[in-house]
Amino acid sequence: MTFKQIKENKVVKIISNKYFIFLVFFVIWMTFFDENSYLNHAELDKEIDKLESSNDYYEKEITADAKIINNLKNPDSLEKFAREEYKMKKKGEEIFLIEFDTVKE
Repeated sequence: MTFKQIKENKVVKIISNKYFIFLVFFVIWMTFFDENSYLNHAELDKEIDKLESSNDYYEKEITADAKIINNLKNPDSLEKFAREEYKMKKKGEEIFLIEFDTVKE
């Protein structure tokens, strides 16, 4: 094959077209090097997913805490909560704390 025959080839014509070369350069630039590249977008999408999942977790925690706060409006449940969580006692009352040692074998 001569150079002229290679130059006349359909694939070579397409690849040597200045618009095709510019398009390839543009795609490579936008995928890897640009500030708004595909790689940056993929990384930011992962971060958004992570933040949305943590947002869901905190919303569930807020609803659970709101239920506890609503339940603590009752004086009996408030006293029970104070005794269990903060080891509070009434005057003249004795408290015995029993702790179990967990031994792993």
